[in-house]
Amino acid sequence: MRTWVPAIFLAVILAFLLPPVPALVKKKLHSRRSLLFAVPAMLSAAFCLVAWRLGAWTWPVTLLILAYTLIPTICIFVQGMDAGAATWLDLAVILLLWLPIELNAGARLIPRHAQGLLHTVAYGVALTLALVLFLSYRGLKGMKFNLPTRLMDFVDPVIAYILVAPILIALGLALSFLPWWHIPGNLSAVRVAKTFGLILVATALPEEILFRSLIQNWLMQKFGSTTAVLILASVIFGCAHLNNGPQPLPNWRYMILATIAGYAYGKVFERASSAMASMILHALVDVTKHVFF
Repeated sequence: MRTWVPAIFLAVILAFLLPPVPALVKKKLHSRRSLLFAVPAMLSAAFCLVAWRLGAWTWPVTLLILAYTLIPTICIFVQGMDAGAATWLDLAVILLLWLPIELNAGARLIPRHAQGLLHTVAYGVALTLALVLFLSYRGLKGMKFNLPTRLMDFVDPVIAYILVAPILIALGLALSFLPWWHIPGNLSAVRVAKTFGLILVATALPEEILFRSLIQNWLMQKFGSTTAVLILASVIFGCAHLNNGPQPLPNWRYMILATIAGYAYGKVFERASSAMASMILHALVDVTKHVFF
C-alpha cells in the first residue's frame, strides 16, 4: 500500500499532462456541472479507505477530509466554468488547498504510524482536486500543465542551473546550511538518475504545480508578468520553507536559499511552454544537494 497508493495518484496527476485528459474531464463537466461534486466524494472515499486499511479511520477524520475537499469545490463551482480572469476567490481556494497540507492540519487525529502515508495521500488528493478545479473546470489560463512543446523547455533549465547552482552552493556553505561537499563512494550515473527521477515526481512535480502553475500564475494573471510579481512569488516559495529542517525553526537559512531558487524556477516557468521546465530545474538543484551535500 505504501507504494501503490502514491503511484495511483501520481499516474492520475501525470495523465493531466496529456491534453485529451483535461479536455475529456471538461467535456463531461460541461454536459453536467454537478458532476464536479463527484470528485471530492471520490477523493475523500479514497483517503478514508487508506485510513481504514491503516487502522486510522475515524468519523472526525472523515468529516475533516470531506470539508477539505468540498469547501474549495463549492467555491469554484459558484464561479462557473471558464469564468475568465483570475479572481480573489481563486486565490482563496489555492490557499484552502495548500495551507492545511503545509501546516499538517489534522495530524493529531491520525495515529503516528499512519501519518506519513496519509500525508502523502492528502497531497495526492490536493493536487488531483486542484487540477480538476483549475485546469478542467475553471480553465485558468497560463497554468502550463502540459507536455513541453519547445526545445528551449529543456535548454533553459540547464542554463538556469549553470547560473544559479554556484550561487546556491556558495551561499549555502557561507550560511552553514550545507555541509562541505563530498563525492559519494557509490556514485554512479544510475544512482544519480534514480535520485533525479524520484525528486522530480515526489518534490518538484507537486511544488511546481502549487507554486508556479497556481500561485505564481495567479499573480501573473492578476497583475501581469512583472519583476515584482516574480519576486513576490519567490518570497512566498521561500517562506514555505521556514518550517523545514534540519536547522532550527523558523529556518531562515532555508528561506533565503529557497527564495533565490524560487526566482530561478519562476523565471524558467515564465519563459517556458510547460511547467515541466521549472520542474526539471527544481529537480536538478535538489539532486545536487542530496547527492553531493
